[in-house]
Formats: sequence, structure tokens, C-alpha cells
Amino acid sequence: MASNIPQESTSFVGRRVELRRLASELTQHRLITLTGPGGVGKTRIAVRAARAAAARFPDGVRWAPLWPLQGDQLLVATVCDAVGLADHSARTPVAALCEWLADKDLLLVLDSCEHLVDACRDLVGDLLTAAPGVTVLVTSRQPLDIVGEALTEIGPLPCTGDNDALTLFTERAGTAAPELRLTDPVNAEAAALICRRLEGIPLALELAGAQLAHRPLAQVAERLGSRLDTLDGTGMPWTPRHRTLRTAIGWSHELCAPLERLLWARLSVFRGTFDVGSAAAVCADGPLTPDGVRTTLAGLAAKSVVSREGNRFRMLDTLREYGRMWLAELGEAAVVADRHADHFVGFGRRAELGWLGPDQVTWYGRVAESYVDLCTALDHLLGSAPARAQELSAAIGFFWTCCGHLHEARDYLERALAAQDAQGTQDAQGAARSGALWALGVAVLLQGELHTAETLGRECARAAREAGDRDATLAAGYLIGLTHLMAGRPLTAHTVAGQVLGPAPDDPFDSAGRLRCHLVRLFALTALGRFHEARDVATALRHGCVERGEYWSRSYTDYQLALVSLFQGRPEESAGHARAMLAAKRRIGDNFGIALGLDVLAAAAAAQGDGAVAAQVYGSGQAIWRTVGHPQRGTPELRAMREQCERRARAAIGDDAYAAVFDRAAEQNPDVLLARILDGEL
Repeated sequence: MASNIPQESTSFVGRRVELRRLASELTQHRLITLTGPGGVGKTRIAVRAARAAAARFPDGVRWAPLWPLQGDQLLVATVCDAVGLADHSARTPVAALCEWLADKDLLLVLDSCEHLVDACRDLVGDLLTAAPGVTVLVTSRQPLDIVGEALTEIGPLPCTGDNDALTLFTERAGTAAPELRLTDPVNAEAAALICRRLEGIPLALELAGAQLAHRPLAQVAERLGSRLDTLDGTGMPWTPRHRTLRTAIGWSHELCAPLERLLWARLSVFRGTFDVGSAAAVCADGPLTPDGVRTTLAGLAAKSVVSREGNRFRMLDTLREYGRMWLAELGEAAVVADRHADHFVGFGRRAELGWLGPDQVTWYGRVAESYVDLCTALDHLLGSAPARAQELSAAIGFFWTCCGHLHEARDYLERALAAQDAQGTQDAQGAARSGALWALGVAVLLQGELHTAETLGRECARAAREAGDRDATLAAGYLIGLTHLMAGRPLTAHTVAGQVLGPAPDDPFDSAGRLRCHLVRLFALTALGRFHEARDVATALRHGCVERGEYWSRSYTDYQLALVSLFQGRPEESAGHARAMLAAKRRIGDNFGIALGLDVLAAAAAAQGDGAVAAQVYGSGQAIWRTVGHPQRGTPELRAMREQCERRARAAIGDDAYAAVFDRAAEQNPDVLLARILDGEL
């Protein structure tokens, strides 16, 4: 299992004693919690400690950032993402996570737990019991209070002796004001004074250093001193160090231009990272124009209020807390939350429209990047506008079901439908409801609940007829047809798809729903043994997908071509199509599709007489199937083909050799083998 430790974008200073202690504790304890006030550097220390310890954990280090989470609803989903689990079963997410980690030997880092202490305490307790090889490293402003928890308190950087605080301030000052000479005695004294006044708190030093791009060092020291001598005005009982940080943040806030302060407050509505376009859409109002947001955002980045992460931005949770306080003071919390939700409803509409076209892969990436804020928008809409929650959850539900958020897709869709039903408005039978029923049906079908999916398909078809909605009728046909396929009824699936598509000729690329129905008919043709027809249909559909830059449907045409070639005795050709499928599925992050592709590639290798490669690929496929919570899935008629090809592979190299290669591949990181396959090595 690969590690996903965050990359460091700035230099690291000091902390030798803390890192030595952590290195020792990670060999002696299974739960270590780094505590300390906000801004003291807990996360950076955890990054360094995790990277240093990574070699001791055969299954790697997995990093779960909890700072974007507003409540505990997405806690388990976030940890599942971190450990590479995209569960498609109907189990509870906690049960799936515990089973997935039960045989792992890894380090799990839960970063920023202070706002989720109770939920983290319960989850960590379950994981430590279920997974004896897992060690947990936590960063939090307060302990979890679990038996066996080893606490390491992280304090500020020292301002005397080695004076790491001065070293950090000097480095950050050099970035903000390269011409400034801190070796000059007067400047050196001012810098040392700033470090002492800020008590060596790294975040406070970062903010102070950034101010040197806009004002002289002496002025920074003077104004900081006067600011720290006054109350911060909140009346809150901060601890001394927390109060120092809050005061330093307040001082930085005062030194921002008025529009920068306004944008700081409005940006606090974002829980995750955000891009410039989203910032402009949500925060532009009154004196802040869209162009003004772009300019002002650059100013906040220069002052270290936000940080850049590629083409996106992030606000530290400590600074976001301060911004939210000021947003409430401005009386804008509700209106900005509404604009945030409106923006992501529009985002969902654009994503849905962009699914069938050259930007499809880009939209999968954008939906993944915006996951936390999409959930934030849905939570807001569930209380204020359930019909719009239905619309948004339906628009992104298909993206989520493909890429590891199946449980969340189902949960939000069910809640949105229930909330709208509770209102009892006429909109309950509209297009938003049809879309939500369809997306929910796909989610439960992928979890293996065929009966529930069939019921939802009929309900979706009824709602589509009542609304006279052609697109909803196609969506219902896709869901009903796919359910029949999964239940082993390919002839019925073919009939359903034909009924909703209507008489030929038609344009398969007229809409996303129509294309998906054509895929159902293609799958049915293969399952019925009508291989020549299936090959012709798949080839034509694939050509249209390539012309449009579409990958999801294209990957399934390659899958069908791989199966047809295999059934017709052309295993080498089958392997080529399987590799093409895998390349497409990797681009959109679809583990379910990758597992299907590995299975058919292994079958093609076995059919060519290469038992060792077949065992290796089957084993790697098994590792992927485990991440989706199923031993193997697909339409029922494929089971016999898998079993036949596996027997052929065993016969080629012997049962013992096959088992050894299979088991070794099943325990390794499947991404490594997938990369080798796509590089042409296998």
C-alpha cells in the first residue's frame, strides 16, 4: 500500500527533540497524540515523523486530513479514502473499514481531530481493536482520552539558545522581503523581539514574516507590541499561548486592506480547498467584484492568510475560525452560505452536462477535489431547499458511485428524497425527484441490493411518465436494464433497452441516458452469445466515444470487445482491449471498473497459456476487489468464464506455483502492477 503523506511546501525548522521522541514512541505505542494549541506546528511535525517511520510499516502510511470536516458525518468516509477503501457493499462503513484494516500493518495519521474528539475516540477504539497491526498518530488540540494513548505536547519554537523561532522568522522574512538584512544589529534585535512577543508560535511567525513585504521591520515590531498589550476584545478565556496566536491573527487582520478582510471572512465558508473561480462566484458581492476577488485573493496569499496548493487555495482551520467569527459579526453568514450552496448546485449542473464529452475526465477530477464543499452545500440545502438537494445529489451521484463515495451518494440521495417527501410539495414528482431516484437506484445496485434497485427503477419510470420527461425515461431504462443484467436476465435487459430507445436508427450520443441504454443493450448481446452483433455495436460506440473524448462509456465498450474476443478465441486481441479499458478506468479513478478489467486481462493471459501472468493479474485484481468490498462482481454469465480461465492457468504452471504467485500479487500494491500493465511490461 502506497503512502499519501502531504508534501511540504516550505522549509522545516528545528523540532529535533520532538522528532526523536516520536520515533521512539512509534515503536512502543499504538496510539500517539500530538497535542498543543492551534498554529504550533503539530501537522508539520506529524508529516516529518510519519515520513521517517514509513519504512517500518509494510503497508505504508495513510494520511487522513480531518480539518475540512464540519461534523462527524464524513469522518469514516475520509478515513476510507485515506486507506484506499472504496466499499461497494451494503455493510456499515465502520464495519467495512475495520475488516479492510484487520490484516494491515500500517501507520494511520488523523490530522486535526480537535473538533471531532468524541467521534475520533470511538473510531480509533474500534480500529485498534479490529486491526492489531495498525498504529494511529493523531494531531489534536486535546487528547482523545483512550486507554494506552501516549501524549506528546508540542510547544512553540524556542526563542533562546538555538533560537529556532528566529531561524523560522528569518527564512520567512527572506521570502517576503529578500532585500532585508537581518544580520544588521538593529534589524536583528527587532526580529528577536518579534519572536519573543509571538512566543515562538510558528503560525504567528509566518504571518508576521509575510507582513514584511508591505511594511518595514521596525513598524511590524512596534505595531505588534502595541497590539499584544491590548485585549483582543472577544472576552473569551483563551489560554495564554492561544491568546497570543489569536491576537497575532487579529493584528494581521487589522493590517489587511478592507477588501482583504471582507474576502477573508467570506472565504471561511469553504471547508476544503477552492479555486479562483469558486471564490469569485461565492464571495463577489457589493464592493468585491469578481475581478476584485481574484486580485484580493492574491493579496491574502501574499500575507499567508491562504496558501496555494497547485491551482487551488486553502485556508488553515485556525484562520478560517477567525474568518467565520468576522463573517458572523458582519451578519453575512446566512447569505454567504446560500451563495455557496447556489454555486455548487450550478457546479453540479455543469458537471452533469459535461459528463458526455471531452471534459468528462476533468469533471471527475473537479468533483473529487470539491467533495467536502459539495457535502457542505448538500447539508445546507437539506434544511433549506430539499428539491435543490435532490438536484445536486443526483447530478454528482453518478460521479460519486464510480469513484469511492458510494455510501455518501446513497446517504445524501435518501435524505434528499425523504426531506422533499416530508415537505409534500408538488415538486416531489418533478425532474429533480426522477434524477434522485435514478442515481439512488444505481448506488444500491452497485451495493448488490437488486430488489431495492428494481423497485427504484419502477418508481423512477413512473415518475418519468408522469412528468413526460424523455431523459428521465432513458435513465429509468438504464437502471432497470442494468438490474436485469446483474440478475442474470440478459434477454429482458435487451428488451427493456430496446423499448426505451425506440426504433433504429437513433443517435447513441444524443444524451448521456441514451448512451448508457445502448451500453445495456451491448452487454445483453454479449451475454446472449450474439457476439458478431456485439462486436459491431461495441466498435461503433467506441468510435463515437473516441471522437468525443469520452472515457467512461468507451471503457465499457473496450470491456465488451475484450470479452467478445475472448469468447471467439482471440485472446491476444482481448488483452489489448482489456488494457485500453484499464487505462480509461484509471483516468477517472473507478476501482470497480479496474477490477473488472484486471479479471478479463487475466483470463486473456490464461487463454494464451501464460499461467504465471494470469495468476499475477488475477491476484492483483483480487486486491482491488477487496477495496470495493466484494470477492468478485459482474454479470453472472462471466463467472463460468473466470472459472474456466483460472483452471487453465493452474494447469499451465501447477496449483502450488499458481497459489504462490496469486497470493503474492494479492498482498502487494495493485497500483504498481497496473502501472506495469499500462507501460506494456505485462
